[in-house]
Amino acid sequence: MSEKIEFTEDRLKKVEEIIGRYPADRKKSALLPVLHLAQEQYGWVSSATMDYVAGLLDLQPVEVYEVATFYTMFHLEPVGKHVIEYCRTGPCSTMGGEDVYDHLKQKLGIKSNETTSDGLFTLKEVECLAACGWGPCFQIREKYYMHLDNQKIDEIIEDLSK
Repeated sequence: MSEKIEFTEDRLKKVEEIIGRYPADRKKSALLPVLHLAQEQYGWVSSATMDYVAGLLDLQPVEVYEVATFYTMFHLEPVGKHVIEYCRTGPCSTMGGEDVYDHLKQKLGIKSNETTSDGLFTLKEVECLAACGWGPCFQIREKYYMHLDNQKIDEIIEDLSK
């Protein structure tokens, strides 16, 4: 049984507004913001969702797949309520990131690209978050958590678990 994908009425109005920002023959320019709307509504971007978005923008599905699979910000599988995107690059690692990341994985009881059994947290490793002076760091949606240590990790996880 396939899932029925359809934006809410409010989201469809937003899609029309986004498409209207671009020349009529450039609907593809609306692809990134429309994919964000899809992820907001469904929590992730399935193949069915990408097909739906392709239809809205008069694109071939493969054009949507190419973009959605390129950017790590789009979740191509179901994720937890909080997706922790943890920076694994050099600057964060040299500032203690390896130990903090190990503590985070132990605290959650999961590895990278896994979701806790309660569905609250998904852990993803990402390339640089462009916060090298404030590492170790991770982000959850648009919020950055910086200068992390094990105590801060415990506090953040406890707070988000409420």
